[in-house]
Amino acid sequence: MSRPAADTPTIAAISTPPGAGGIGIIRISGPQCLPLLRTIFRPHGASCPFVSHHLYYGRIVRPADGRIIDEVLAVYMRSPRTYTREDVAEIHCHGSFLVLQNILELILSLGITLAHPGEFTKRAFLNGRIDLTKAEAVIDILSAKTRKGVDLAQEQLAGALFSRIDSIRNELVQIRAAVEVALDFPDEDVEIVNREQVLDQIRKNVERPLRDLLRSADDGRIFREGISVVIVGLPNVGKSSLLNTLLREERALVTAIPGTTRDTIEEVVDIEGIPVRLVDTAGIREHADEVEALGIERARTLINLADLILFMVDGSQKITGADLDLLQTIIHKPLIIVINKIDIRDDDCGEVEMFKDKVVVKVSAKKQIGVTELRKAIFRMVTTGKEQWQEDACAPNIRHKDALVRAVRACRLVEDGLHNGLTNDLLAVDLQGCLDQLNEIVGETTTEDVLDAVFSRFCIGK
Repeated sequence: MSRPAADTPTIAAISTPPGAGGIGIIRISGPQCLPLLRTIFRPHGASCPFVSHHLYYGRIVRPADGRIIDEVLAVYMRSPRTYTREDVAEIHCHGSFLVLQNILELILSLGITLAHPGEFTKRAFLNGRIDLTKAEAVIDILSAKTRKGVDLAQEQLAGALFSRIDSIRNELVQIRAAVEVALDFPDEDVEIVNREQVLDQIRKNVERPLRDLLRSADDGRIFREGISVVIVGLPNVGKSSLLNTLLREERALVTAIPGTTRDTIEEVVDIEGIPVRLVDTAGIREHADEVEALGIERARTLINLADLILFMVDGSQKITGADLDLLQTIIHKPLIIVINKIDIRDDDCGEVEMFKDKVVVKVSAKKQIGVTELRKAIFRMVTTGKEQWQEDACAPNIRHKDALVRAVRACRLVEDGLHNGLTNDLLAVDLQGCLDQLNEIVGETTTEDVLDAVFSRFCIGK
């Protein structure tokens, strides 16, 4: 690939997160990287040849007065062997925000442009270093909340999703090429396109793998974005104790006094690789005081927004009418019945009519009994019955899923056309329609608006 144009604006940004640290990094990309370093960097030795991909020790100084800003390591990386496939420079300084800001302001004062969010990765995409799925994987790595989320993003960055999409695209290209040949020779007596064979190819090599990807989409979203799980129950059934046990820390205040929790408490916990936002709510009861009533009202709002409800009852006592009344208000939501305090008494709640056909897990939040079974039940509930994540499954995001749905729809049009004797020119149009959806996923035909939406999710400096 040729070097980027010399008139491409050179951009710069702080690439390390805000706050104090041992090292802070400023990243620069564009044709002015080397002239900039020669202007503001003073090497410790007598000379500095700036051999590509070599670190040099020295100081950043103001050209106007020679004032030293910081002691740094600087590196110049010549295109195309860089993240953006442009010339890239990095300045590794002390990790003080003020030092980083001073160096960045100096760089910008010399005519360098401040980078937009995600602009470095966008340039990597536009310069052909990565496709759009890999660019999105970078976002997922940065925002992953669990190790499994990182693993899935790393697989996508390594090309797992691109490979599966590209295989389907290649199949469509070959089929479309055969149809195009038939269009060029309309008067031939020999049948160039065997429609039954093409129909079989479409079903096996296009529609089936597309549907496999779609089936993994919801699970992938769960591992990437996480779920909201709200713990619901009457006062003093052990909701806060369960939260503490699942978090493995004393996050919520636990007392024997009903109504201790007056507001929601939210924390994220890793459950079998899924980032779960656990919400401990105020116990829902009648005749609460004004403050507690506000907490109960907020709890009801969060219940409506939750992906899953843990409905908790006190297993040391008989199920009450108040328990069943509360259950009736949330029965429409996905839920797990959690029977707590079995260390005190293991009451048989199996005869309760409203518990039938529901997932029931018995625990002692205080003694940490049954918690492993509860975590597994949560995993099975939100991954439609899976015992574990399938390692070979890709995890498309919402943008991917929408394009896959449209690709399957276009694929069905092709199949209907083949079955109903549609002319080859119209078949070619439908085949291209399916191909366009897959091209959008990898960024071959993605509109500028979509690109802006994708890269706006990045932080500045990446």
